[in-house]
Amino acid sequence: MGPWRCLVLPLLLTTALRAQQQQFMEYVERRLTLLEERISQWHDQSSRYSTELRDFKNQVLGMLETAEKEREAMRSEAESAAVRVDRLEREVDYLETQNPAPPCVEVDETLMEKQVATAKQRKNEKYTKLTDCSDTIASIRAMKILKRFGSASGLWTKDAAGNSEKIYVFDGTANDTVYVFPRMREFTLFSATRKAARIKLPYPWVGTGHLVYDGHLYYIRQQGPFQVIKFNLANKTVVDSSVFPAEEQIPVFGLSPFTYIEVAADEEGLWAIYATKEDEKNICLAKLDPTSLDIEQMWDTPCPRENAEGAFVVCGALHVVYNTRLPSRSRVQCVFDVSGTLAPEDASLVYFPKRYGSHSGMKYSPRERQIYAWDDGYQIIYRMEMKKKLEV
Repeated sequence: MGPWRCLVLPLLLTTALRAQQQQFMEYVERRLTLLEERISQWHDQSSRYSTELRDFKNQVLGMLETAEKEREAMRSEAESAAVRVDRLEREVDYLETQNPAPPCVEVDETLMEKQVATAKQRKNEKYTKLTDCSDTIASIRAMKILKRFGSASGLWTKDAAGNSEKIYVFDGTANDTVYVFPRMREFTLFSATRKAARIKLPYPWVGTGHLVYDGHLYYIRQQGPFQVIKFNLANKTVVDSSVFPAEEQIPVFGLSPFTYIEVAADEEGLWAIYATKEDEKNICLAKLDPTSLDIEQMWDTPCPRENAEGAFVVCGALHVVYNTRLPSRSRVQCVFDVSGTLAPEDASLVYFPKRYGSHSGMKYSPRERQIYAWDDGYQIIYRMEMKKKLEV
């Protein structure tokens, strides 16, 4: 070859080599660029995952903190509930020790039949007096109208056997709440019941024949058979109860259809005034044992139910008060003495002063020798003039 060719060949080889190097460098640069892009993408994803993981961790921590607070709150509530339950158990234990369980008030058919048989055996027998009381009513000496309180019909009274000055008010003919005023002054001066304590009875009462006697309330249960409930006013518990042994009872007073049994008290003790279908024209009388509520003796009286508005017992003698359908002047028109000392025809005809309507409740106080009456919503006290039975 000539010298020219010797110069061209290295030049061509050098140019080819440079071209290959250029291509290789471009290839390496592309690979590096791609690698850098992947590294950048991985870095972005890693940063995002780290952020999401951090957010999730913070969320979990927040939930754990909330759960811990709720657990602590529930633990506190559980401890508080346990303390209240423990206190309630102690209070229940205390109440059980203070208040005995109320007696069963279910009707004992065998006992009732026995009471009926015993009472019938002694029915209309001559009564053996427990005291030497021989007084009877001569006239109404004075009348005092205290106030107007509550419904048209009702009853107000004191304890017929004790020395308590408390006033017990039964508003209406069917209820379960008794108002108790500490003294006559509070009852007289205040028209509202804010000065009165309230006693809610375990069973509602019916009628106006209730009686407070020696710290106990004797009242007629509203539902079911005619049941006399003995209620202790001190510890607010039912002491005893008795189904009155008289079949098919009817209202005892013709002008007071809401009263089926009138529980009364006098110097001799406790009485029940009632009526039955067997002798629906006349009023019946029974002597009660205040401790057991047993009927000691029963009498059929000659006093008619028609136009009778109330009755009470004084020294063992039943006094029945009469009126008219259109309220007029009340009067004691029939007297029945269980001891036979006072004949009905020898008793005085006692008139009550003209008032507002007719009596729905009349309670005799043997200690004070006066009658607490409820007349068309007015509370009245009648003071009586007494005489010996033999002098009438």
